[in-house]
Amino acid sequence: MTNLKLSKRLFTIASFVPNNAVIADIGCDHALLDIYLTINNICPKAYAFDIVDGALKQASINKYKYNAKNVIIKKSDGLCELKKDYNVDTIILSGLGNVKIESILNDNIEKLSNIKNIIIQSNTNVYNIRKYLVKIGYYIEDEVLIKDGKIIYTVISFKKGYKKYNNKELMFGPIILNNKNDLFKEEILSIINKNNYIINKLPKKSFVKILKLKIENKKLKKEIK
Repeated sequence: MTNLKLSKRLFTIASFVPNNAVIADIGCDHALLDIYLTINNICPKAYAFDIVDGALKQASINKYKYNAKNVIIKKSDGLCELKKDYNVDTIILSGLGNVKIESILNDNIEKLSNIKNIIIQSNTNVYNIRKYLVKIGYYIEDEVLIKDGKIIYTVISFKKGYKKYNNKELMFGPIILNNKNDLFKEEILSIINKNNYIINKLPKKSFVKILKLKIENKKLKKEIK
């Protein structure tokens, strides 16, 4: 094992990566996740993609610092530089918003034909992420809520295949719903508080939006009773 320590968020993502997977980490930032996975022999090879020159430079510094020979760093706009002969079977998208994640996948949808696993940690609208991935032919294999610092993150592992989910499962996560732990309750209360803040700030003429938020809060409260 290496002395490279990951944040709780990145360590959780790493724990979702199947042994011997060849990964493409889209928006790799400083490539610490990819370095960790390869030097600990979890993955034989990792492709670290990013569009930001500063991030790629730091990724290269980290690669040599940890002697991570099996990390291949490439400048890529999303999946554009992903080639078939890379034999990638697992894609990681983390630290991005849901709109960006969906755009990255949708713009190169044909490149997903050989992708068995997609691991996602979206900073926004996890409901839309679940809905989109299910639509394009993946099901939820595993998911977890984690708290890193003051932020609660949702990490989801999708696997190629088909399963049906109802709207509630897409909203909260079918696996997370089976384990309504303290983090789940904390996240729900956070959403309720945000909704209440918006309600208090909205003018009275926005009664339709206010009503929708109040109805949403009522549904949310039922989940943590």
